[in-house]
Amino acid sequence: MTIRPALLYGTSFLFTCVSATFPHAQEEDDGFLGTIVLGESKRDVATDTAVPITEVDQTEIDDRQAGTVAELIDSVPGVSLVNGSTPNGSGINIRGFGANGTFGSDQKVAIQIDGASVGSEEIYRIGTQLFTDPELFKEVSVIRGTTGSFEFGTGIVGGVVLLETKDASDFTQGEPGVRFRQTLQFSTNGDGLTSSSILAWQPTEDLEFLANYTWRQQDAQIDGNGDEIGNSAFELPSSLIKGRYQFGQDRAHSLSFVYTETSESQRDVLYDTFLTTDDVFGNVDRDIETETIVLSYDYNPPANDLVDLTVDLSYANQEIEQDYVDGSSSCEGPPTIVNGQPEFPCGFPFPDGGFDVVNADQQYETTKLSIKNTSLFTTGAVDHDFRAGIEVIRKERLDAASAPGGEDTRFAIFAVNEMQIGQAWTITPALRYETSEIEGRLDDGTTVSYDNEALVGGLSVRYAFESGFSLFGSAAYTESLPIIDDLEVEDLMERAEEATTYEIGAAFDSFDVFADGDALALKGTLYQTELTEVTSYVSDVVVGPGPDDIESQPLDRVETEGFEFEASYAMASGFYVDFNANLVAGEEVDASGDVSDWRITPADSARLTIGQRFEEELDLSWEVVAARREDREDGDRSPGFAVHNLRATYIPQDGVLEGSELRLGIENAFDREYTPHLSTRPAPGRNVKLTLARTF
Repeated sequence: MTIRPALLYGTSFLFTCVSATFPHAQEEDDGFLGTIVLGESKRDVATDTAVPITEVDQTEIDDRQAGTVAELIDSVPGVSLVNGSTPNGSGINIRGFGANGTFGSDQKVAIQIDGASVGSEEIYRIGTQLFTDPELFKEVSVIRGTTGSFEFGTGIVGGVVLLETKDASDFTQGEPGVRFRQTLQFSTNGDGLTSSSILAWQPTEDLEFLANYTWRQQDAQIDGNGDEIGNSAFELPSSLIKGRYQFGQDRAHSLSFVYTETSESQRDVLYDTFLTTDDVFGNVDRDIETETIVLSYDYNPPANDLVDLTVDLSYANQEIEQDYVDGSSSCEGPPTIVNGQPEFPCGFPFPDGGFDVVNADQQYETTKLSIKNTSLFTTGAVDHDFRAGIEVIRKERLDAASAPGGEDTRFAIFAVNEMQIGQAWTITPALRYETSEIEGRLDDGTTVSYDNEALVGGLSVRYAFESGFSLFGSAAYTESLPIIDDLEVEDLMERAEEATTYEIGAAFDSFDVFADGDALALKGTLYQTELTEVTSYVSDVVVGPGPDDIESQPLDRVETEGFEFEASYAMASGFYVDFNANLVAGEEVDASGDVSDWRITPADSARLTIGQRFEEELDLSWEVVAARREDREDGDRSPGFAVHNLRATYIPQDGVLEGSELRLGIENAFDREYTPHLSTRPAPGRNVKLTLARTF
């Protein structure tokens, strides 16, 4: 597959215009612009790196009033959600990889909370990929694609989502004392209510503690047509406990502890959280609990640039307990006799007590020891930012129906060297070597063990001109080692998926471009990915002349390509504009050579935000989210849409209301009825959100 000419022509024209229009942008005295932070815009554009990364900071987290963590990152170009308005039955798709309507995860998007690797493998019809609450976090970073992923794992084709929890010092400003923050949020669609209480205590400058309890509940929502959205009601309590102690000369040592927990109890709800099989599987009583624990030691002596050591011991656990509700499936019931033969409601005998997979209890435990060090040094004309580390990872999966149990023990070593040559060239090679040993028991009681290994890596190159214009490119290769879920299939356990990604792009940033005090940042990235030795996806292939000679076989390969664009413009007057877009296409080739559209290719999309800040007190913005209609070869059709979101943030700077924050948002302001492509449920209709917060 080749990148579409229209994308190439459009991107070439854009970059030509940028370089021609701004040849005399204002520079610093040494001619190098350095890292520019566009503080007056809604979101920074990472123009100083070849890695396609987007960070959502605390200000944007608060302003978006998101009900789920997924709703925080769907504004990132290249990110698409599957049913993102609920914590269950949802998932994340990045660049055409990640969630789908069957399993919720294909292991090609990695998620970490404070360094703990979270998430599960392939749980049938249940999606809990990001089962936590946005109130626990102060920053979310999204790395798209494979470039930049080698510190976090192998097999990362879609990208990485990194979540960082709040600290007590965020509220105490690093000074001894006690602060309390209370947040209340109300939403009209589904009568949503959220209460978040944070206690931050800093006894000394070296010691701090934080406790956060958040309760979020929502009744069933309605779509733009006034119809109830299935599986949209939930009650979600979450908690965070965090502490940090700094000690030693120059406070070079620190110890920290983090505990997060989110749970939900569902009663008499559909087993299929994606709502793709009606009520064939019936309803269940389900309890879900997700928790992470992270113990960290940091050593960063100010006088030694060669040492910046971090040691993390983390534990992540996700448990799902469920039981079938008798009489809830339309397939349940005695047969009727037709012409002397029994006919069952769904064509087959329904098992007593429901299907085994419906009653299956799931548990995933991941324990990880990670040791990383960052060294800054110079060799000749080259400045090095060298990051290296080792990881020991143990995943344990409870044996369940349609989900074999076992243990996956991995050892990994990685190195990333960001080399700065003068002020123009940045060259970053990265390598990761990882081994895997999977042990488990088959259905017949046989114990099996499989050993695999992967050597993966990539190279990115960036050249920065003095004008603020830069060019970059990268190549990356990764392998997805076998997973416990495929333990029953020997062929899948003895090979690894292989993915190669190429990227090229350009960026520009500068001040005083159109007016005094303004700031402009642009970044565009073309990417192309090929996935071979596929094990995660299968298709039906004709293997013989008979009508029953059809087998499900793994795909031969998957090819995706796309263009991501980010722009940010801010004026000294407080006016700002943010824009991003993602154009993507994909094909899959089955074992017989037949070519069709890649089944989880997201729709082309764009997002525009126009806003005005009035000093530090008031921020008003209007956001338009649009997606193109998608017509697939299999007849699937997702209509295009454009929805409007309005937001206002008021933060008094003095008087009796100082320390208070008031936010008003109107999502889907015109009550548009639509279902995002890849989603299995309609999007919510108009939703008015009011958030009141105060720090004491």
